[in-house]
Amino acid sequence: MMVSAAFIGPGTVTACTLAGVNFGFALIWALAFATITTMILQAIAVRVALVANMGLAEAMMQTMASPLLRWLSALLLMTALALGNAAYEAGNISGALLGLEALHSNVSDYRALVTIGIALVAASLIILSKPRWVERILIAMVLVMCAAFLLTFLITRPDISAILNGFIPSLPQGGLLTAIALIGTTIVPYNLFLHAASVKQRWSEPSDLAEAQTDSAFSIGLGGLVSIAILATAAASLFGTGKEISNAVDMAEQLNPLFGRFASATLGAGLFAAGLTSAITAPLATGYIVQEIFAKPDRNPTKMPFRIGALLVILSGTIGALLNYKPVEIIFVAQIANGLLLPIIAIFLLKLANDSKLLGAHVNGWKANLAGTVILAITLLLGIRLISRAMGWWP
Repeated sequence: MMVSAAFIGPGTVTACTLAGVNFGFALIWALAFATITTMILQAIAVRVALVANMGLAEAMMQTMASPLLRWLSALLLMTALALGNAAYEAGNISGALLGLEALHSNVSDYRALVTIGIALVAASLIILSKPRWVERILIAMVLVMCAAFLLTFLITRPDISAILNGFIPSLPQGGLLTAIALIGTTIVPYNLFLHAASVKQRWSEPSDLAEAQTDSAFSIGLGGLVSIAILATAAASLFGTGKEISNAVDMAEQLNPLFGRFASATLGAGLFAAGLTSAITAPLATGYIVQEIFAKPDRNPTKMPFRIGALLVILSGTIGALLNYKPVEIIFVAQIANGLLLPIIAIFLLKLANDSKLLGAHVNGWKANLAGTVILAITLLLGIRLISRAMGWWP
């Protein structure tokens, strides 16, 4: 469930909301593609973790022959993910706050105190709690989030035939950036590192691989279903109305006259749960990456590198939220960047998946390599088209 907790954050809710409001059901296929792609890439991360007994950052460091290239890659990895996660963290904390404001308007009178409170809860769970406690709390919060968003979906009663038509790939005018953002918000780079690190703690032997893969596929599938439900809710209730919607809270306010206070309350509860769970997983992932790069072989996630990495992300995100930092646009751009970075990440994972020294008999078969190649081709085409349109080379 940690994977679902990580990728269904306020940014995901915002991207899915804007996709539904602006393009109706037309971009559901992008979420379906992203969910299947996430399953495939996370399955490789799980395999590396259990068979090689390494996190992805650790595997990257050990499979590069040149020490210079190894440390340059480590520096690039830490810089990109730490800065990205710091930006996401501000959005996560702000998103949790917005969810509470949707539930009760008086929360806005104590904005600073509530913001600090959310940050302290996230920091306490990461630094002071045992990993299994964090896992159980995240599972509970993800279930709350899923129930809230799916209940909102049922209340708005979207057209099922329109939803099914949305699975047929099409690109409405002006929808390219949003399609790539939907892919980028689902396939988040830090999730791959977080998943590999958490799998090492939850399971210990290659014989556990089937159970770990089933757990991963179920959690990711549930997350994809929730994302589609959010998009469909926005499409069913607000597409074509001409109303100005910039985030999920705006949508919650619009649901009041249409479906009653209960609908906006469930949406607010889902947004709060999405913000809090992501406010925990983003620093958690950064801590694991720093730990894998700098810690000694007897890695323990409570040691200093882990704490420094996690707390820096929480601190920077809290400062951003307290300064009334508006993360929606930056997170949307970050999600587009994630979509463009996906081919690079896929190449790196496919390289690991075919490394016989690392995985032995568990290397990719031809079917897995074919699926990886198709993912590479599609994501490369999306990236090339985006860049070409920005340069004026492609209409």
